[in-house]
Amino acid sequence: MLSGKRIILGITGSIAAYKAALLVRLLVKEGAEVRVVMTESAKRFVGELTFSNLSQNPVFSGLWDGSWTEHVHLGAWGDLMVVAPASANTLSKMAHGICDNALLAVYLSAKCPVIVAPAMDADMYVHPANARALGTLRTDGVSVLAAGTGFLASGLTGAGRMAEPEEIMQAVADAFGPRPLAGKRVLLSAGPTREHLDPVRFLSNGSTGTMGYALALEAHRLGANVTLVSGPVSTNIQLPFSPIPVVSAGEMYDAMISRRENQDIVVMTAAVGDYVPLAYSDQKLKKGQDNLHIELTRTKDILAELGRLKAPGQVLVGFALETHDEEAYARKKLAAKNLDFVVLNSLRDAGAGFGHGTNKITLYNSTGSSYHFALQEKTVLARELWAAILKDLNI
Repeated sequence: MLSGKRIILGITGSIAAYKAALLVRLLVKEGAEVRVVMTESAKRFVGELTFSNLSQNPVFSGLWDGSWTEHVHLGAWGDLMVVAPASANTLSKMAHGICDNALLAVYLSAKCPVIVAPAMDADMYVHPANARALGTLRTDGVSVLAAGTGFLASGLTGAGRMAEPEEIMQAVADAFGPRPLAGKRVLLSAGPTREHLDPVRFLSNGSTGTMGYALALEAHRLGANVTLVSGPVSTNIQLPFSPIPVVSAGEMYDAMISRRENQDIVVMTAAVGDYVPLAYSDQKLKKGQDNLHIELTRTKDILAELGRLKAPGQVLVGFALETHDEEAYARKKLAAKNLDFVVLNSLRDAGAGFGHGTNKITLYNSTGSSYHFALQEKTVLARELWAAILKDLNI
């Protein structure tokens, strides 16, 4: 199943480290080449010799052992990195970019997908600090496996047990599973636009770009050739490719329309401004005694133009953020702009819309069907949204 795949297995200081030995054996049995990276704390539970014998490769545990650039080579070598067990200490350091041991150096150098299997005591697992660390890692694109519930080394019973090696193996298999968008070209937009009044002030909105970036990252993971046109975003999601930067609605219009041809799927996630000032001052507008009146004119409707120019077989997905009569407006947009799907989120739903790491949405298709998604992290939501769209398209 994993023939020819190169797996980096990171092991941290946890009693569950003994289970990592079985995981190495399972990986090797399925044909993977495994390189183990251990923290110094991990070696207090299980020795290096165990893992070097099982993997038939030397264990990397010290930044000054051998070549000091080993972490760079390993990071570029792996097709997948798995950290199991992942202690609270290591998860927090990964989330904050701390690099004080070999495992963290490899993680920060890794160019491949990463899976973590948390393992710790029940109170530690549910602590807000650990929850924040796991949330940050999910935002960064790391796959976080749920910890199991049961009898713990402390004598307590609760959540915090590392996922069983067989469960981790399934996650590894899923990571190398079918790539339904392989060979497909996907064009997305993300973030807000800005319309400047003068060199200092501009009209904009609260979009951070997180949803668009999460969808772009997931499309890339599914094998697509992704092009992302990005407004000035404030998201922490890191992409393995460079977005095309734009600022104004006019720039986003030009970037999207000029790249629409030969795209299999176009996703218009960006929150584009509807109006632009008729006049721009090349000097900062000074405060006067009276009210300031600014004349605005409509921007070009990018989504409507994409719908008008849509090629046969091309799929067009739009987004709608509403504050009232949500479904009616979403379905109206779906029909009026020749969309195949529209994604609706409402500012009346707590934790949804702009400025949140979470979202709650409904997906409508052109045949009248709808799919509802509960409030959850936008990175998780991106995976579920793509899965629903691809299922609907029979891809």
